[in-house]
Amino acid sequence: MINLVIMAKCLKSVCVVNHTSEGCFLQGIIAVAARRALEKEKIDSLEKLSGYSENEIRQMRGFGEVSMKKLKSHMNENHFSFTENEHDFSETSIET
Repeated sequence: MINLVIMAKCLKSVCVVNHTSEGCFLQGIIAVAARRALEKEKIDSLEKLSGYSENEIRQMRGFGEVSMKKLKSHMNENHFSFTENEHDFSETSIET
């Protein structure tokens, strides 16, 4: 019985460490829905985020005025900004 309690405590600490190491980008800065939208697009750093235009980010589900304001403020504090150029996804073609 004591071994099970010790093992449970060990597993709990491992799970907490693993859980907090993933998905920490912008945690506490913007809402969960907005963070999930960025995660879905594989945007996990300010460097990657700065490759998108403000309009592209606004179009993502979960981004409202408050999230965008907080995001822009955080980016400015860390010397990043959105690009002026939007991605042109229409140029991507599938060759047959």
